[in-house]
Amino acid sequence: MFKISGQTKLAALYAQPARHSFSPLMQTTAFQAAGIDAIYLSFDLTAEKFPHAMEAIRSLDLLGVNISMPYKQKALTLVDEVDQAAQLIGAVNTVVNQKGKLIGYNTDGAGFMKSMAEQAVESPGKELTLLGAGGAAQAILVQAALDGVRKINVFNRPSPNYQKIAALIERLEQVTTCEFQLFELAEQTKLAEKIAGSTLLVNATSVGMTTSDSLVPPEMLRRDLVVADLIYQPQQTALLQAAKANGAQTINGLGMLLHQGAEAFKLWTGQPMPLAVVRPVLEKQIK
Repeated sequence: MFKISGQTKLAALYAQPARHSFSPLMQTTAFQAAGIDAIYLSFDLTAEKFPHAMEAIRSLDLLGVNISMPYKQKALTLVDEVDQAAQLIGAVNTVVNQKGKLIGYNTDGAGFMKSMAEQAVESPGKELTLLGAGGAAQAILVQAALDGVRKINVFNRPSPNYQKIAALIERLEQVTTCEFQLFELAEQTKLAEKIAGSTLLVNATSVGMTTSDSLVPPEMLRRDLVVADLIYQPQQTALLQAAKANGAQTINGLGMLLHQGAEAFKLWTGQPMPLAVVRPVLEKQIK
């Protein structure tokens, strides 16, 4: 049975809204399984309270926090240091309290790449096609380029995010050897061409979360293509169902959710997350 002591440490989620998150269950389960005297809570914060909450990491000696929407960009300005991925993305999702010094990280991209490696999907030297240009897509774009993916094709509808990812690509071209191409989703001929040359197709949009829609016609999906969808509710989106029907390997977003949390856990504790214990608990809760 888990007991709270006078030595119990705290980690937390800062977001608005925050109450729907699976992180408290995931991280507290991990602390218990690893024998670490710590708990994890979620805090629903207004914009006015967020800077004070960041300072509380120091004053209350928290292990650290996760940051979710809408504060990932704001957090970048309130930490003392940021790692390369967070700096390139322009957003922080994990803060580590290092004896009063706040270090900002972004574990989303690393979590995705770890989830691919777990499924024996080799990415370095390969070509990837990415659908979407939001925060998750940007994190994957950065980490994939840093990890040695040879070529990344990005497709998105015209939007402010389209311009953001264009600027991000310019920054990445200065620090990586990856080749990038950016297209509008309406360019279906280009989409078919780029998917045909890719090893991995990733849907980083919300299309498929609440509908049976898919951005990719089934005929573009082939047996030797790995198809990943960041959505984990439902566990099988229309895209994944069509890919599976065509014999492709399919991966939903649960692995990324788990591994981005595992990256944060390791940053706070110096220990690997006990995934064998945490994964079934998380799967049960999501189901």
